[in-house]
Amino acid sequence: MIDLPDTASPLYEKVKDYILINIGTGKWGKDRKLPSENELVVSLGVSRMTVHRALRELTAAGFLIRLQGVGTFIAPPRPQSTLIEINNIAAEIVERGNRHRSEVLVLETIVPTKELALSFEFAKRTSVYHSVVVNFENDLPVQLEERFVNPGLIPDYDKQDFTRTATYDYLMQKTPVTEVEHIISAIPADKETAQHLGIDVGSCCLLLHRRTWTGAVVATISKLTYAGSRYSLGSRYSPSRAS
Repeated sequence: MIDLPDTASPLYEKVKDYILINIGTGKWGKDRKLPSENELVVSLGVSRMTVHRALRELTAAGFLIRLQGVGTFIAPPRPQSTLIEINNIAAEIVERGNRHRSEVLVLETIVPTKELALSFEFAKRTSVYHSVVVNFENDLPVQLEERFVNPGLIPDYDKQDFTRTATYDYLMQKTPVTEVEHIISAIPADKETAQHLGIDVGSCCLLLHRRTWTGAVVATISKLTYAGSRYSLGSRYSPSRAS
């Protein structure tokens, strides 16, 4: 029988940890078919209900794909397009000759979920800063900004007044960014997002998932949500000869 991670978490979380560890270490590569629910029940010594919940939650989070009558597979990376640069939204608004202001909804220290800790590439779970800010252009909400910040690189983030200083500006001042990952998805607005952006539930939004590194260390993970009817992303560049 396989030993599950030795933590105080519920059993279904331990099953999730087991699967995520195998994915994160590369032991289970992309597109790999997972053992069946029955095989996991036997090998892990847990109930079918526990395995089912773990697989369901990892599927909802985008780590797995479940095909009826076929099995469960590790999800491949989503197709994505390259963006050359994403500017600070506060600077963009000012450059357009408009007025920017921000409203801080959340500024706290949290223990990250297993999935978030994996994205930070932590060897063990450690607390991170968490902020949620709404950015306005001439009093119209245009961006819902959620950030998770590595306190080992950016201390005292939770003590700042982000109604006076943009989170982007503070982060850029505190640590150099050596690598950036951008992933853009189209999503429907849930109730909370719709409320903060002043749009209808189900309205199309652009979600920019941004991860930054300082050297080999993940510095920040951000989820920037824009009302699709009020925002567009684009770039202009010269292709290299190699491409």
